[in-house]
Amino acid sequence: MEICNQIFESLNVLSVPEKVEFFPKFFKTGKGEYGEGDLFLGVKVPDQRLVAKEYYAKISLDELSTLLSSKYHEHRLTALFMLISKFEKTKDKAVKEEIVEFYLNHLQHINNWDLVDSSCYKILGRYAFENQREDLLRKLAVSSEMWHKRIAVVGTMHYVKKGAYELTKEFVTLNLTHPHDLMHKANGWLLREMGQKNEQELLSYLNQYYKEMPRTCLRYAIEKLDEEVRQDYLKGRI
Repeated sequence: MEICNQIFESLNVLSVPEKVEFFPKFFKTGKGEYGEGDLFLGVKVPDQRLVAKEYYAKISLDELSTLLSSKYHEHRLTALFMLISKFEKTKDKAVKEEIVEFYLNHLQHINNWDLVDSSCYKILGRYAFENQREDLLRKLAVSSEMWHKRIAVVGTMHYVKKGAYELTKEFVTLNLTHPHDLMHKANGWLLREMGQKNEQELLSYLNQYYKEMPRTCLRYAIEKLDEEVRQDYLKGRI
């Protein structure tokens, strides 16, 4: 695992003391919080991307497994950046399938919102869209694990970018009243993205569901609408 040690060392050198102190608070690692127990090296995301760019072509999936199973957040995120590059650079369908299987087998380590949001639609969402494998996302959407649900919803970002909205609406509706704020934000974010591509699709969905949406979800969803329309939804005038 020499390459893993090289990556560990590369990241250690890039540690910023102030970030070591800041990140645990930002990612809610306290007792009972969603990131409880996560550890941080204090490496900024652009620096992690540079390390990933240097090593992604050299590292095997077995070695990536060691990185993605690490207790340190930056090890896991850097591993995901490398996995995304591997997925995007290959044209071999068998390799893509292997990467998707690897991703699904390591879901327990994709356990914070940045890890989810930076990777799921670029790997799992894209694969599902290109191979009509919506079942992979549907299985996660009905999981009892919040991070699985968020992977499913955010995973539909690739569909939204391609002008396909039904899966996003299906998953948002399924998890509309989920108890956690992180799901409300994810649902609202994807609805907003849908509205950016097709405002009428968003308005149609809002008209049906906005009165039962958690406030956070609604605020995210309507963020890019005209101010008068936003106020109409916020004040229940529609």
